[in-house]
Amino acid sequence: MKILITGGAGFIGSHLVDVLINRGDEVFIIDDLSTGSVENIEHHQSNPRFHYFFDTILNRFLLAELIDRADIVFHLAAAVGVKLIVESPVRTIETNVKGTETVLELANRKKKTVVLASTSEVYGKSTSFPFREDADLVLGATDKGRWSYACSKALDEYLALAYWKEKRCPTVIVRLFNTVGPRQTGRYGMVVPRFVSQALGGQPLTVYGEGNQSRCFTWVGDVVHALIQLAVTSEAVGEIFNIGSTNEISIRDLAFLVKEMTGSNSEVAFIPYEQAYEQGFEDMNRRVPALEKVHALIGYTSTIDVRGIIEKVVEDIKARGSSVE
Repeated sequence: MKILITGGAGFIGSHLVDVLINRGDEVFIIDDLSTGSVENIEHHQSNPRFHYFFDTILNRFLLAELIDRADIVFHLAAAVGVKLIVESPVRTIETNVKGTETVLELANRKKKTVVLASTSEVYGKSTSFPFREDADLVLGATDKGRWSYACSKALDEYLALAYWKEKRCPTVIVRLFNTVGPRQTGRYGMVVPRFVSQALGGQPLTVYGEGNQSRCFTWVGDVVHALIQLAVTSEAVGEIFNIGSTNEISIRDLAFLVKEMTGSNSEVAFIPYEQAYEQGFEDMNRRVPALEKVHALIGYTSTIDVRGIIEKVVEDIKARGSSVE
């Protein structure tokens, strides 16, 4: 097949490239390298089935050409990471909404399948656990910059569903829950690589708030295989799927687990949210996905627990020999 990945030089996108190339597909990527990296995909650059374009998805002429060549579009390009979202709200909204609108408009011309990567952030401050795909979304006030990302991704979902319902452009929406693995950077607030990098470097492991907020971390390989399976499953069209794990851990416990597994003497330091982000910052206390829907359709289950994920991130950072901050 011919596959286009927007954001293909990013963390998840580059792992998707690996699997698709290895199975024999022809892969095109477009990435502006704002959060992606050439290093993530350079091992494929000499492969005649791999084509890369370092440009914005708002370049309509280039994007139209790439979508025209593709059988399936994986739309992963987006502003990522809480830190970036808080610091650059205009970029977050414009990248997510304008970019998705452009992808859908161009894909609709020849009814190309679009797999849209959304996020668990859209559930916002909901306390209805576990989060189910048909549950209400509970977002914070518009003067809290944190929620601009959730709102923009929710609007992306509305657009994708509208293109299917009104124009019959096949779309599939996936809500990703804290995907982790090699190549991920801690630069934009990704907590596992940040903790591991701090522990290996003998620096304090910085926990924001009291660390009681909990997350369910998901192995990137599980996410990539789910994306591919959903893209070629006709029953997935017009639907929303959570992709994650149900192995819940608090950020405080995560910090001490990383410290234990790395044998680090680093202290665990608790930093107020206001100091880490901005005054009045609001966080999601829990993120726990319901996975029955995706399991029923494609048999999805998570395969690596948080200890296994940490081991692989430690190996990756040691191999690179540098900080991922």
